[in-house]
Amino acid sequence: MLKNEIEQALNEQIAKEAFASNSYLSMASWCETEGLIGAGEFFYAQSEEERQHMLKLFRYVNTSGGHAMVPETKRLPKEYDSIHHAVAISIEQEAAVTKAISELVDLSLSGKDFGTFNFLQWFIAEQQEEEQVFKSIEDMLRLAGGKDANLLLVDKEIFPLKLKK
Repeated sequence: MLKNEIEQALNEQIAKEAFASNSYLSMASWCETEGLIGAGEFFYAQSEEERQHMLKLFRYVNTSGGHAMVPETKRLPKEYDSIHHAVAISIEQEAAVTKAISELVDLSLSGKDFGTFNFLQWFIAEQQEEEQVFKSIEDMLRLAGGKDANLLLVDKEIFPLKLKK
């Protein structure tokens, strides 16, 4: 049985994963309408992955004696200044999720909830991978030199990053 404090924290993480999924969906839509097909496909896949993370947490809460809560959604931007802007937001989001997962791990250890601690280890590894993927995209964009002519080349490289997982 989950302690109330852990259940509440896991439900907050569910909301963070849902927000990330919706945020990436918004970015996918913007990329697609801007002709950045590879980046759009990448963000669609990223959105689905975050949704799966949310569901993994959701089911864990329910099967561990808690009650998972469906989070509220809020309106997200429909436009971004550039692909650089979308990637910068993504990096900030992933860093925030990593911090939140680390805090959950700390909470589970301090509360001697070793089942939750064990469950969260998958998320720790996943976040390390996510941050590395976005760092690779940021590096590609930096190497492209901010020139629009180079975006087509970068766009073709972004989507395969999700396929390598």
